[in-house]
Amino acid sequence: MKELGLETEATLPRSDPRPRHSSSSDLQLAGVERALRRVVRSNSAAVRLALVAVLADGHLLIEDVPGVGKTTLAQALAHVLECRFQRVQFTSDLLPSDVVGVSIYNQSRERFEFNPGPIFANVLLADEINRTTPKTQSALLEAMNERQVTVDSHTYPLPRPFWVIATQNPAEHHGTYPLPESQLDRFLLRLRMGYPSPEDERAILRGEAGMALMDQIEPVLTLAAVEELQRQTAAVHLDDAVVDYEQALVQATRQHPGLELGVSPRGSLMLHRAAQAWALLEGRRFCLPDDIKRLFVPVCAHRVILRARHSESHAESAAHVLESIADLVPVPE
Repeated sequence: MKELGLETEATLPRSDPRPRHSSSSDLQLAGVERALRRVVRSNSAAVRLALVAVLADGHLLIEDVPGVGKTTLAQALAHVLECRFQRVQFTSDLLPSDVVGVSIYNQSRERFEFNPGPIFANVLLADEINRTTPKTQSALLEAMNERQVTVDSHTYPLPRPFWVIATQNPAEHHGTYPLPESQLDRFLLRLRMGYPSPEDERAILRGEAGMALMDQIEPVLTLAAVEELQRQTAAVHLDDAVVDYEQALVQATRQHPGLELGVSPRGSLMLHRAAQAWALLEGRRFCLPDDIKRLFVPVCAHRVILRARHSESHAESAAHVLESIADLVPVPE
């Protein structure tokens, strides 16, 4: 089983062959996917996983080399959802107040007033998140988990829905600060874009895809429609046998001799929600064991720690261990 972030549409596992009935939500999601694929041509699996994050109301970590469309995917997603988008370039001198906001004294009113930062958006693109200091990285923890920020003992709710889409370059380590496990655990999915095929790259060179088409994308869903789809996602049914299979996979990560840290309960919940979102994208109102299996690596690989840790190949090694677990745990019929 390959990591979905590196797969193309042709190598994705086959969907459930049983007939499905189209509904308004199915048509809406199909429209969103078509719009995104007009711009993001390099990896259709990445588009599908980005939509899983939207439906499951989870955050997305895109890890790949520069120039393969990480920022393009984030901006295109904000365009089709008709939501407020903010981009922050994470650098070593970035302060937490540059992201969250700061209280400034208003002399005319003789009081402090809070000036909200760029985090008060629906989609926050944290570009090159591993280039800023741990202090600034930690400013996102409360926002990602509780959808709120606290400044000077005052708590401010963030707009709903709220997603963080973070990017990082795994090939360059000079001047970077690796994300701690506590923050990685807050990302629903980690994916990779991969290089485009020759046909897709030719379309990008001709201006038929990529940033050149960004202004041509029309909003497909309102925020109210997104929240309704999220409610439908939460209602997708998982049979007891599917839940047992999910728990067996998670428990196997906690007992595997090659893993020092297995999947957390938050990770188990994330896998559950991601499977519901995948089923909805497939036009089903129930989950199959294959939904759990195909999402096991992109949801869980960044949550585990190897015993013999090799930082440069950690992502690939973690994925390999999880793939072996998925092959060993029996799939219920």
